[in-house]
Amino acid sequence: MSNPLLLFTAQIVAIMSVFLLAAGYLKSDPKSASARVFAVIALFVVFYLLNGMSGDGIAPDFRINLSAIDRLIELGTSSVSGLFMIYCFLIFQEQQKFPAFLSLAFGLQVALELLFPFLRTAQNPMVETYLPFLAGALDVMQLLFVGFAIFWTLRGWRADLVDDRRILRWFIIGVQGALIFSVVFVENFLLEGGSANNASEQAVIVFAIALLTLTMLVVAMRFDLVSLSQAIRKVTELTEVSELEGAPSYDVDSFNSVFKGGQMYREAGLTIAQLAKKLNLPEYRLRAFIHRELGFRNFNAMLHAYRVEEASLALADVDQQSVPVLTIALSVGYQSITPFNNAFREIMGVTPSEYRKQRMS
Repeated sequence: MSNPLLLFTAQIVAIMSVFLLAAGYLKSDPKSASARVFAVIALFVVFYLLNGMSGDGIAPDFRINLSAIDRLIELGTSSVSGLFMIYCFLIFQEQQKFPAFLSLAFGLQVALELLFPFLRTAQNPMVETYLPFLAGALDVMQLLFVGFAIFWTLRGWRADLVDDRRILRWFIIGVQGALIFSVVFVENFLLEGGSANNASEQAVIVFAIALLTLTMLVVAMRFDLVSLSQAIRKVTELTEVSELEGAPSYDVDSFNSVFKGGQMYREAGLTIAQLAKKLNLPEYRLRAFIHRELGFRNFNAMLHAYRVEEASLALADVDQQSVPVLTIALSVGYQSITPFNNAFREIMGVTPSEYRKQRMS
């Protein structure tokens, strides 16, 4: 068994760090949905840590009794994976609609977690037969939720134009996802009775959470670690000085003259690396230009803006009123109608068909 005082200290450090992170996030962006989701996650992580302080493996002097809110703690901790999935989607999948099937899956998981105490006590042979299978399915669902979160974090990494957020993807979210995935896997598949009844394993988990949350707090408070992205950019600039010599410079007008005038945005599957090569610019310079000068946080968001602008002109053109919406979508660079409809509705506030009807009338 690990030192009880050391374990207790690590738990307190983790709890305080989680609370401070949530408070700082809410204070900096109180209207953000991701900030609110993060605050709920923080609360449930605290529930998990408190639950670990009530297990039999904890020294009696440091053990607390949480039997009165035991069910709430179980429900909260089992919801962390799904909430983390939503959190990563809100941050890294801007202008996208959350998949309906995942909403249903998360809602089903929460509902079944609520019903579990009643199912365990039900005197029904069929329920007793399928209960272990149901419990295993719920555990797998939690792992899948974390898997989606990590997938969305990695997806679009190169298209992200905000340097500090690119660092955030792998430096914080990646570590968070790996830790949550590991904890869920260990808790649900490796430890009988959970970490609360396995003192050594619990100590490892608590120390890992304490280290992660304290590191995140240091980063959030903009101490030395926050300059990591700046240092990386400086190193990149030094290594690419020769590339800058003779490279063309762009302002908004000249960029639009080449990119918009040449209708480069029409190229299906265009990436920022491909565009940088076409413009004979270092990728990091192009990324910074699009973010700072054009005001886009994501390369795909810029493509949507240029494509939707041309599409809206075509939809409002009387001479093209018989041209199918799909044909217009394909002509401006989309490969299917769904992403076009989503992007158009996000930017213009109405669907392409509704927009055409309004303009024609």
